[in-house]
Amino acid sequence: MSQRALSGLKVIDLTRVLGGPYCTTILADHGAEVIKIEPPQGDEVREWGPPFLDRGEGVRDASYYLGANRGKRAMSLDLAQESGRAVLLRLLDGADVLVENFKPGSLEKWGIGYETLGATFPGLIHCRVSGFGADGPLGGLPGYDAVVQAMTGLMTINGDPSSGPVRMGTPIVDLGTGLYAAIGILMALHERARSGLGQFIDMTLHDTALALLHPAGANYLLSGKRPAATGNAHPNIAPYETFATATCDIFIAAGNDGQFRKLCTLLDRPDIAADPRFVSNSDRLAHRAALKSTLESALASHDGATLAITLIRAGVPAGAVRPVDAALESPHAAHRAMVADLDGVKTLGTPIKFSRTPGGPAAPPPRFAQDQDAILAEHGFSPEEIAALEAEGAIRRTRRS
Repeated sequence: MSQRALSGLKVIDLTRVLGGPYCTTILADHGAEVIKIEPPQGDEVREWGPPFLDRGEGVRDASYYLGANRGKRAMSLDLAQESGRAVLLRLLDGADVLVENFKPGSLEKWGIGYETLGATFPGLIHCRVSGFGADGPLGGLPGYDAVVQAMTGLMTINGDPSSGPVRMGTPIVDLGTGLYAAIGILMALHERARSGLGQFIDMTLHDTALALLHPAGANYLLSGKRPAATGNAHPNIAPYETFATATCDIFIAAGNDGQFRKLCTLLDRPDIAADPRFVSNSDRLAHRAALKSTLESALASHDGATLAITLIRAGVPAGAVRPVDAALESPHAAHRAMVADLDGVKTLGTPIKFSRTPGGPAAPPPRFAQDQDAILAEHGFSPEEIAALEAEGAIRRTRRS
């Protein structure tokens, strides 16, 4: 783990909540030195529980925070103070990346926007995560995952006709923005290797949500028809949804005619594949309700988990519908190292698997200001300077209530 893909990369992380921290966690998992700088009150998701982890001395952190901040070093800084901004400038000396999610205009108001920072540190890659960007009809407005899901159509393609629009159970917009931001940072680093110059990356939840509208967006842009929620069924493929069995629901994703015929053969019902209503994917979409009823009749006597494994091993994509605990405790999740224990803090693993430079969770999420003295000392601050910063409130050792 000593030589990972991003070893030597220095990232200053001014983000809170989820989109930005998720981005920097990806970078930390693969060797970047990520310095998480929190405001005096701390990252508010430390309180987004239960559940909480008792970290001793009356300190506790919520799972929401623990799940998106592993592998980082932590300190506090009040950027509203001139002395706090001076500290940030010293920390940025030699940094490769700055990630922040302040409301657009905040850093500019303090004299540390990209124009200033880019002139001072021409190689710096500055990534801002915001709701809607700085300009345009919604420019400068705050963005929240569920609200952006509602505004961009994501909620209207989730759920089914009886449920109405439904928020997706995972904060897909925040997570997607973090993923896109990490990709953008790596692209900018690649370009910097040629030009020697950094640049500004303008990431928004709004743009990410629209980019995730596939295939609904593509369907609308071609057909002009408003996409509707179809529940577990796919709008373009059939059969591609959940089906009841004797023991549990299973998801069958027969993406082509060959897989559908194989499914029917394995169910000992080749007559279903020969039915004129079900011969091609277009036929099956046109008769989706009849197809589901016919297949569930054939599935009614089967043990779902056993059948799903039989199908997927035979080349028909299928899987039993499992709860989160069963998925995380599965033998394959263990084999793929998708759950890690970091000094008693359990966390998800990384899905990015390298052959030469393996990454993955390396250290537990930091306590508030856990590494403050060490970070400041490494950047040339004397004990007297650190004490002065603490005395004037530019840094703190405990969160401000």
